[in-house]
Amino acid sequence: MKTLGHWLASPWRRSAAAAVAGALPVLAFPAPSLWWWAYVALVPWLLLLRTAPTGKRALYEGWCGGFGFMLAMHHWLMPFLHVFTFVIAALLGALWGPWGWLVRRLLAGVPSLSRIAAALVVLPSGWLAIELVRSWQGLGGPWGMLGSSQWQVEPALRLASVGGVWLISFLLVALNVAVAVLVAVRRARVTAVTGLVATAVATCAAWAFAPRPAVDGQARIAVVQPGVIEGPDSGDRRFAREEQLTRRLAGQDVDLIVWGESSVGFDLGDRPDLARRLADLSRATNADILVNVDARRSDKPGIYKSSVLVGPDGLTGQRYDKMRLVPFGEYVPARSLLGWATSVGKAAGEDRRRGSQPVVMNVGDGGLRAGPMVCFETAFPDMTRHLTKEGVDVLIGQSSTSTFQGSWAPEQHATLAALRAAETGRPMVHSTLTGVSAVYGPSGHRVGPWLGTDASAAQVYEIPLAHGTTPYVRLGDWTVHAALLILAAWAAGEGVRTLRLRRSAPEPRVRPARTAHGSPARPGR
Repeated sequence: MKTLGHWLASPWRRSAAAAVAGALPVLAFPAPSLWWWAYVALVPWLLLLRTAPTGKRALYEGWCGGFGFMLAMHHWLMPFLHVFTFVIAALLGALWGPWGWLVRRLLAGVPSLSRIAAALVVLPSGWLAIELVRSWQGLGGPWGMLGSSQWQVEPALRLASVGGVWLISFLLVALNVAVAVLVAVRRARVTAVTGLVATAVATCAAWAFAPRPAVDGQARIAVVQPGVIEGPDSGDRRFAREEQLTRRLAGQDVDLIVWGESSVGFDLGDRPDLARRLADLSRATNADILVNVDARRSDKPGIYKSSVLVGPDGLTGQRYDKMRLVPFGEYVPARSLLGWATSVGKAAGEDRRRGSQPVVMNVGDGGLRAGPMVCFETAFPDMTRHLTKEGVDVLIGQSSTSTFQGSWAPEQHATLAALRAAETGRPMVHSTLTGVSAVYGPSGHRVGPWLGTDASAAQVYEIPLAHGTTPYVRLGDWTVHAALLILAAWAAGEGVRTLRLRRSAPEPRVRPARTAHGSPARPGR
């Protein structure tokens, strides 16, 4: 320990250690997908922050760790944004600066039992405040929320139905704080164990008492994934491949066929030939087809990404225009200031237009109601919660991660649908152009096989339907609201405590000043 302490005496080494420690939680996410690692992944960072020599240094090391976490989580953006990836990681990493200061404030030295007890709720609340801020669409959205690492853990999915992915993040941070206290503060082991037991009790309570989705139906939905198609005329060749795969579904009694994001690269108003071919496919398969059009519209200015439903008679008129666009990928924030990003990477040369509202589509004659989303909109819990309140039977995400083939991004994106399904009690279909495509049931469990990034196929899924209401849909983001109240209460308590200390401090004694003509006791003598 002395050797380690001597090595960390260098500020530069501490900064590097903070960046590495901040990056460690990424191993809990796909592709490594070491979900159990999330239970201790923050411990090295917490132990480093509590030993920061000053509050200012803890603030800086919180930023360094946040930079490491954001860079590791979004490293697959580097071929796309190049140096701008580091700029984004640095800006978002600053959100963890105050959290680093908070860790030192509560756990530095030999903390009292009351400070440790406060740390078990205040530090997770601070983490949730960070996730709330970076969940804003303009900052890239809630990609890489710590709770998302538990997408395949059944007890965690049950927690998601109670408090959303937020509740999982809160309990994971609390667990890490308890483990850090066990390691570093021997006299507080009882308090730390109490924190561990409380986390286990909360998980068991959710497991035992959270309502399970009551399956009351079934739908047969097919996913069409054409695979990577590049080069000249790729739009026409992709459409032809999707058409070929879709025809294989004839006679398979499917209710809906879903194509991926940007599966149609032409406005169907400008290409009536494509609209007719889609209608022919719908008649041949006896199913509606949900395509995604990425093109300049003929009926209004601008480029839109739109989910369009096509039936046997052609366009049904049901259309959803993507509302939340990917920063830099689909528009450049503050283009007048950041437009230079287009010269160092593949940032959007022209901003796409936004839709104005979510849409619930009525599919076929069977009464199936589908709620489409496009690309990283599936990362936003509020969107799927809203669609569920509007009465959808199945959630659908249309995506394309073709730019990031060979990276961790396709698997990370596919697993988000498991959380959204568990939160809402509705099955979710994640359909992509190039993989990974996946389907999850109303409790978040996987249905059928994944279509990986090497697949070009059409796959039919037997999807269970459920129509209960989960606590998360009913109560919303109560975990976030509770976390903000905890932070406000702690800040108020600290303010009152500081004021009392100042008032109780004795007045400094000031000796009487001597004059030039006498002593203090007898002036003038």
